[in-house]
Amino acid sequence: MSTRILPACGDPDAARSLATLLGQLPSAEPAATVHDSTTLLDTLARLALDSLDELPEVVLVHERIGPVPALELVREVALRFPAVGVVLLSSDAGPGLFSAAMDSGARGLIGLPLSYDELAARVQAAAQWSAGVRRHLGGAHADTPAGPGGRLVTVTGAKGGVGTTFTAVQFALAAAASGRRTALVDLDLQAGDVGSYLDVQFRRSIADLAGIQDISSRVLQDAVYEDSSGLALLLAPADGERGEEVDERAARHIVGALRSRYELVVVDCGTQVTGANATAVEAADVAVLVTTPDVVAVRAAKRMVRMWERLQVRKAEDTTMVVNRWSKHTEIQPALIEKITKTRATRTPVPAAFKELQAVVDAGRVQDLDNRSTVKQALWTLAGELGLLAAPDTATAPAGPGGALTLRAAGTVSRLRRGREG
Repeated sequence: MSTRILPACGDPDAARSLATLLGQLPSAEPAATVHDSTTLLDTLARLALDSLDELPEVVLVHERIGPVPALELVREVALRFPAVGVVLLSSDAGPGLFSAAMDSGARGLIGLPLSYDELAARVQAAAQWSAGVRRHLGGAHADTPAGPGGRLVTVTGAKGGVGTTFTAVQFALAAAASGRRTALVDLDLQAGDVGSYLDVQFRRSIADLAGIQDISSRVLQDAVYEDSSGLALLLAPADGERGEEVDERAARHIVGALRSRYELVVVDCGTQVTGANATAVEAADVAVLVTTPDVVAVRAAKRMVRMWERLQVRKAEDTTMVVNRWSKHTEIQPALIEKITKTRATRTPVPAAFKELQAVVDAGRVQDLDNRSTVKQALWTLAGELGLLAAPDTATAPAGPGGALTLRAAGTVSRLRRGREG
């Protein structure tokens, strides 16, 4: 049986040397080398969409890969594609790196410069391990994640007070009501209000996961609050200073663990750019930016988009703009905001009707918002427009104070490309 191998190497000379040796391995089917971490993850995701069997048995990650560091990339591949054997190639083959690679999920470490015998042995061992895992996954293990993982959606505010958290919460509630296993993450680390909006007090937070290298199902379960609304909540720390514990690396690790266990992960990124929420926005399938149709907010939205582009987090054209508190009498219309910010405005603006929301916001029970609310209807329709709902074109939420609310899936928006400069 042949072994499919996907090499990932950012150095052209090293890539040629690796391709030459792989071509000499018996029963090996090496694919074309990918030269950066984004291409590698996107390639694996496309293959996994077809079936588990389309994935390569072995992925070789060279130390000269970027922009995600090699060890973090190994961890990401191992979390999202657990049936793939990942082997790290490094000039440092000492016990320290070996231990770190194993902790990240690698199935082997090969020292540089490459030798044929060591490459053949490590590839064979990783391929045998991959074959065993795939046989295991073929059984009745529904809880074992496979494929590219869940869909990641980030919601960021152009400035404070534009409705970022309310939007993120309603997106998550709509997805859960449609039947998707949904996690809602509060990544507004110093001023997160998801718990306040849903009347939840929980002693665990995202900061408790920051220093954990291996986030198992049990560890994640201890940190996540299972709300009666059907959402799995990972809250911001009650003490804002603890937010500093969640750095870029921790955020990537935590989001990856959630994506491997939930169909949809909605992240409230707040209004400030930090290493943690920038990592989430960069990795998102859909990055939503919320603004209101006024001069100050639109300027803030443009400032946010430009900052993302300078930091190579996300391109403007790959950002989805949601216009909140809109009315037909508003002087600044969504089309103008789209032109100013160069983003993609959604077809459905959210009407200005705070009176509908005031009672549930003051009570901290936004999940009890009447289904007749025009704001709720707009946001749940937006969830369908963004492809956040389950597969059926229509789904009915449980009856609430205003009766059942029909979710009108407006069609899945094409998967937005990640906003990364080459």
